[in-house]
Amino acid sequence: MSHPETVAERLAASNVEPLAARFALLQRAARGDPNPQHALRERRLLALDRMLRDSAVAIVEAVSRDFGHRSPAETRLLELFPSYEAIRHARRHLRRWMRPQRRAVSLWFQPGRAEVRYQPLGAVGIIVPWNYPVLLAIAPLAAALAAGNRALLKMSEMSPNTAALFATLVARTFAADEVSVVEGDASVAQAFSRLPFDHLLFTGSTAVGHQVMRAAADNLTPVTLELGGKSPAIIGPGLAGSKDFARAVERILIGKCMNAGQTCIAPDYVLLPAGDEQAFIERARAVVASAYPRLATNGDYSTIIDARHYARLCAYVDEARASGAEIVELAPGAAADPAIRRLPPLALLKVNDQQAVMQEEIFGPLLPIRTYRHLDDAIAFVSSRPRPLALYYFDSDSERIERVLDETLAGGVTINDTILHIAQDDLPFGGVGPSGMGRYHGFEGFETFSAKKGVFRQSRLSAIGLFKPPYGRLFRLLTRIIMR
Repeated sequence: MSHPETVAERLAASNVEPLAARFALLQRAARGDPNPQHALRERRLLALDRMLRDSAVAIVEAVSRDFGHRSPAETRLLELFPSYEAIRHARRHLRRWMRPQRRAVSLWFQPGRAEVRYQPLGAVGIIVPWNYPVLLAIAPLAAALAAGNRALLKMSEMSPNTAALFATLVARTFAADEVSVVEGDASVAQAFSRLPFDHLLFTGSTAVGHQVMRAAADNLTPVTLELGGKSPAIIGPGLAGSKDFARAVERILIGKCMNAGQTCIAPDYVLLPAGDEQAFIERARAVVASAYPRLATNGDYSTIIDARHYARLCAYVDEARASGAEIVELAPGAAADPAIRRLPPLALLKVNDQQAVMQEEIFGPLLPIRTYRHLDDAIAFVSSRPRPLALYYFDSDSERIERVLDETLAGGVTINDTILHIAQDDLPFGGVGPSGMGRYHGFEGFETFSAKKGVFRQSRLSAIGLFKPPYGRLFRLLTRIIMR
């Protein structure tokens, strides 16, 4: 019998040739039409929008099948709506983005002119994760098409129904040398990462991000890595008992329970003023009861993607309980169901940093709660850990808000809510350090997939001819003047 690594190598080798052929087709087309005009880019974006709208029902059903059950309302709200908005925003602003940007010229080089021109990079790759397989395909693809590129997408093997549907829809909508979709397992993803793309965007875990970056380095392929990490939600001091406190708990729980916590910017843990734990739990239970009545059969509550991730989350809970954490049901009476991978939301009190639930990105409906005595302590705790992809702060005190913004570093921040910074098309989205590198969305996405070409236009009236050999007396006089 073959060793596992030999099988994996053979699978990877068998996929290199068709992948390489698809890439070569895109690359040749990109080289043959290196700078598509606005009309063609607009046509492609409009086609992408129509593809999604015409197939919305099928898309919602495919995503739900991949999850076992995924709330149709969440797919429409969290995937289709922001995808439409990303395309709309790009179409609305594309002419302005494509215009050369004037830049200042030093006094000594006037009356010359300087500008930056944005041109397509060429053939770009997009690796799509399983948790939001529509949005995290469409958002970068819209940016790549707006920038004038051709694109090859690798869909996740963990969402095979969505991947198959998306591949079919793209093949019907675009020419094979415009946009192409590949499916397959990790061996295909590895071969995909080794292709000499003009840019590669990966969304997924930090661990796999390391592998993608190493593979891309062989071709000096520039990468955008949208990773994850442990995104904190901090409730400011002195809010307990107020409407602000109640709203903070509600927004944290809603952000946590979306897609059953399988969101890269979900609140990963809460930093709460000491003594407010019981008030938080009581309010959290009320929020869950209101949002998901009869949770065990509620169609708005999604299930965990597969058995492996379900077991991983249960292991977090078991380890935390064994090492002294208090596990609190936020939907009392709603039992976990491994058969359908439904995991009700749980709060974890008295957690410590040695527990896996405080070391690893949770990606599920578990909410560790840590307490602090002074805001300094909360800020220090966040700053001592790897930079998060998102940070959430709840407070009505503007000075404290500004302090948290100034003294913490995260990829993005929402104040007095969760998740919503990702939905702002004019804000860049990305991580810092272990939570990612590079930015996209809106103009930043257009810029990521563009080459920024600096252009200087020399004037016929230029005096630069005075600065040439032989370097005599006039040259020395002029250089003394300009170097003062």
